[in-house]
Amino acid sequence: MVEVRYATAPDQVPGMTTDRLRERFLAEELFVPGEVRLVYSHEDRIVIGGAVPGDTPLTLPCPDPLRAEYFLQRRELGVVNVGEAGTVTVDGTAHELGPRECLYVGRGACEVSFSGGAFYLVSTPAHTGHPTVRATLEEAEPTRLGSQEGSNDRTIHKYIHAKGIQSCQLVLGVTVLEPGSMWNTMPCHTHERRTEVYLYFDLPEDQRVVHLMGRPEETRNLIVADRQAVISPSWSVHCGFGTSNYAFVWAMGGENQAYDDMEQVAIGAMR
Repeated sequence: MVEVRYATAPDQVPGMTTDRLRERFLAEELFVPGEVRLVYSHEDRIVIGGAVPGDTPLTLPCPDPLRAEYFLQRRELGVVNVGEAGTVTVDGTAHELGPRECLYVGRGACEVSFSGGAFYLVSTPAHTGHPTVRATLEEAEPTRLGSQEGSNDRTIHKYIHAKGIQSCQLVLGVTVLEPGSMWNTMPCHTHERRTEVYLYFDLPEDQRVVHLMGRPEETRNLIVADRQAVISPSWSVHCGFGTSNYAFVWAMGGENQAYDDMEQVAIGAMR
């Protein structure tokens, strides 16, 4: 199953209802047992998805919007396991992934399948191929930010980036908030050259994240549950706070891979 989301201009947002905002920017049902579900976004042509194999392995399909012979004919793929231990098999080679671990799959891989686990998928267009690489949380580049006093004590684990796993344009990592911390990504920012997607996970079923989006001077919010993803166009801020601590996968695609290429917004300037 694939859903297409068209690009949105910032001046369209002020008149949107809550339901309309959710239709455009929030992927609510990516993880369905026994299925691979995909969302094809016209924002930098990013594809996100979820694969929940259960007892039966699943194969990555090639949906019609790609106009390709196989999914990775002109694309690259980042996979993060947001469930129990599982396996991703790429052209006959099995890669074991524990919780929160990552696999990068380069352009040109023909067959990708999933067993066990619950896998979050992020794909961007690619102009060349890079090797398939697996990485654990321990192998990712960790950066500790924030503080307990600011309710944003968190560790950023960078997986796919200019100094880590090599890719064409995909940048991806996992941020884990400590118990008692709820805020992420403050001060917030925009990326004029990249689209970013947040997938929130490891959030208790009865808890939520309030995700802020929109232009900094006219923000809107989305109420987000566990294993739901928010698409942030280049013009939109992206930050949030939860009713509990949580983890999230951040992934970007666009013109460059410079992690710090952003336009920060002072907290006092937000509206």
